[in-house]
Amino acid sequence: MSTKKHTSLALKIILPLVGVFLVWYQLSKMSGAERSDMWEAIKTVDPIWIIISLLFGLFSHLSRAYRWKFLLEPLGYKPRFSSSFMAILIGYFANTFIIRSGEVLRGVAISRTDNIPFEKAFGTIVAERIADLIVLLLVMATAVVLQSTALVSYFRDNANPIGFIILLIVGIATGIIGLRLLKTSSHSFIKKIRDFGLGLLDGIKSILKMKHNGAFIFHTLFIWFMYIGMFWVMKFTVPGIASAPLGVILASFVIGAFAMSATNAGMGVYPIAMGAIFSFFGYEGGIIFGWLLWGTQTIFNVVVGGICALIVLIFNKG
Repeated sequence: MSTKKHTSLALKIILPLVGVFLVWYQLSKMSGAERSDMWEAIKTVDPIWIIISLLFGLFSHLSRAYRWKFLLEPLGYKPRFSSSFMAILIGYFANTFIIRSGEVLRGVAISRTDNIPFEKAFGTIVAERIADLIVLLLVMATAVVLQSTALVSYFRDNANPIGFIILLIVGIATGIIGLRLLKTSSHSFIKKIRDFGLGLLDGIKSILKMKHNGAFIFHTLFIWFMYIGMFWVMKFTVPGIASAPLGVILASFVIGAFAMSATNAGMGVYPIAMGAIFSFFGYEGGIIFGWLLWGTQTIFNVVVGGICALIVLIFNKG
């Protein structure tokens, strides 16, 4: 086994343990009164907001399952909608326990149920990720614009103007040098970054040239609209966050998206990240919000995804 594979395997084992440790650490550092207060706050939550949030999450899964066919059909495959949906939920189920395993098991699942070659199914999953990354970057840019006043105020109050100007000049110079290196360097690491960027461009071009590109783009936007809606309605479960405007919600959503990638399904990291970002904007209750959103979505993915995995294992033994 190569060093790269050893490293990848080690990370898949270590990162879930990091998530478990962070959960334990966060709970253990709380006093008994703090844990009691958090539990009371969770118990008094209006369940209607949790149900709506879960429904938004379900709609995003259904849309993702339907969107998948637009990538598979040009390859000559027409998976059943039920198979696509189960494969996606199996992927989320797997990601809860082993980081980045969900994409692989999703490809394995659709291969078992609809006889689609794994390598072709996996290739379409990578293409999906490119589309999702583009939308996430758009959401991030929107959040920065909406919160520009708060960011400028923060840097004005906390940053040295001369230091900021120097940092800006260094950043621009670094960007220019970096672009030149990307274009001309033959170093293996630089080439990988360049190939990744070119791959993103190729992915965008392939989506735009797709036969049903309009439907694909619609479902991509719908999926992310559901993600934001799932996040938005959950704010009403925590009084200290209920009044947060769209800009704060989008900024917190972006931070949460990155937190989800830090460990397996954001275990341990997500509530901490939510507590930090909402506190930055002056809102209390971010940790409770994080536990509620992460906890309810994780339970849904584990229960429904686990059932889907059993169905595939029992009825598709090929």
